[in-house]
Amino acid sequence: MSEIKDNKTDKVKNKLLELFDDVLTHDGFGEIKIEMRILKRQQKEVILHCGKQYRFVIDTPQQPSND
Repeated sequence: MSEIKDNKTDKVKNKLLELFDDVLTHDGFGEIKIEMRILKRQQKEVILHCGKQYRFVIDTPQQPSND
């Protein structure tokens, strides 16, 4: 599995980790759901559901070539 480095994807990953920590320390039930939709112009919309919705639009990462 390759790691994708991009400023916008880092924002999504940081928010996901923040939500994970919040649910983990919460005294009770918690749920996190991730939704990804394909948009035009090689972009994806990432929606994180955790009580609220956090929406991000990111460029679709290009697959690294295995040469």
